[in-house]
Amino acid sequence: MTGFPLTWLYAPGDRPAVVAKALRSGADVVVIDLEDAVAPDRKAYARGATAELLRDPQPVPVHVRVNALTSPWGPADLAAVAPAPGLSGLRLPKVSSPADVVRVARRTVSARGGSPPLYALLETALGIEHAHAVATAHPALRGIAIGEADLRADLGVREDSGLDWCRARVVVAARAAGLAPPTQSVHPDIRDQEGLEASCVRGRALGFLGRAAIHPRQLPVIERAYLPTAREIEQAETVLKAAAATRGAQALPDGTFVDAAVVAAAHRTLSLAHKR
Repeated sequence: MTGFPLTWLYAPGDRPAVVAKALRSGADVVVIDLEDAVAPDRKAYARGATAELLRDPQPVPVHVRVNALTSPWGPADLAAVAPAPGLSGLRLPKVSSPADVVRVARRTVSARGGSPPLYALLETALGIEHAHAVATAHPALRGIAIGEADLRADLGVREDSGLDWCRARVVVAARAAGLAPPTQSVHPDIRDQEGLEASCVRGRALGFLGRAAIHPRQLPVIERAYLPTAREIEQAETVLKAAAATRGAQALPDGTFVDAAVVAAAHRTLSLAHKR
């Protein structure tokens, strides 16, 4: 995996066999879900099974989506999984303000003095309004993303395009905060491969990088959509060769203007290309 994970596969924490399959799926990151995918009467079991698994290092980075701190289960989730050696990150649902992030960071400070990497999910209108404040709330925060199902319900949005402004807002907030580009929210229909591909193409155009999935069959579609094309790789190589030969801004024979920003984008394209 490069420094740019493209696929994030969710697996319910109360189904250890499904989690085990997810760890072998080829996903860049596995997200064990203790929240929406787990019924209330299974929360304690899911928490215990996840904490047990994460006592040991895992073959791929493992994040855990805990329950909200304001829920009956959130504090116990944090206490059980935050200190686990196999944990690579905590995904925090329903974050609506920077204070939500700070509270979790303070609760999860280890004996070594640091919190695990935190990732905030913005799922309400208030969360979107506070996107940049959330993104800069604490040094432990490493990323922000949208929880689109909850956000759609909160806003009463009926058409997918109705979320584009919110998506752009979160992309800009992440960039302004110096964070990695956000990952797209899940595509809920695991049979709709064409719709998933089209949605990924749209997300990439908006500035997202990679996507969360709820089934392994979605992973190849997501990766294909987010990997650079052969034409993009060729263009990036041309840009870097030109930049190495001549310092400063310049125009290529095809009219492409090359400056520092274009060179940086070319480097990122080739970094992603190494996943092929």
